Amino acid sequence: MNASRCHHWVIGDVHGCHRALLELLAVLPADDHLVFCGDVINRGSRIEESMLLVWDLMRCGRATWLRGNHEQELIDALQTNKHSGSKALLRQDTCQQLGEEGCRDWLHRLNQLPLVFRGDGWSATHAGFTASGQPDLSIRESFWKTYDGRFGRVVIGHTPRPQVERHERIVLIDTGAVYGGLLSAFCPETDAVVQVLGEFAQKPYPRAKDLKRVPAVLAGDPGSC
Repeated sequence: MNASRCHHWVIGDVHGCHRALLELLAVLPADDHLVFCGDVINRGSRIEESMLLVWDLMRCGRATWLRGNHEQELIDALQTNKHSGSKALLRQDTCQQLGEEGCRDWLHRLNQLPLVFRGDGWSATHAGFTASGQPDLSIRESFWKTYDGRFGRVVIGHTPRPQVERHERIVLIDTGAVYGGLLSAFCPETDAVVQVLGEFAQKPYPRAKDLKRVPAVLAGDPGSC
């Protein structure tokens, strides 16, 4: 997907933090294009509202929703498990909130989500690229250490950090909104950052085992996200 406007705001992992997303949208310039860096779904307490809001922004041409590893996992669970009641599907936080039928209604839309957004001298994708230049929704250190700049400056989410991290060729913008951190938007044209407070979701996230991880995640631990 190619950029067509002057200014863009790449938004980090929303993970169902609907209130924080509304607050962020309220302070971003209304005429700029929004690029959601994937993982709009799962974990947070208001997943469906977040999905509907981002999809409506796409439909009116104001936003691009990129596919993240959580969207891909839901797609895989829906496509692999054709019969109702699949344990793999029911384990998905999104399915627990929307129900199986509600998730299946989203499959066609989720399959339309692109993997990359390309701007003028920059690009955005969920986690990074392989050595062969293919988008990879789960990659971490191997991309951070070896990226050669072929796609310009790359803006990514996927791995929560305490703050937006600007590196020479990579910008990391997931600041752990669903962990009680921040929901961040980064403008590649101006290097500006806009942030609002995230939220600890109630049910089904965070789970007890995840709460133990919060200090490490907000300190930049690149564990499973």
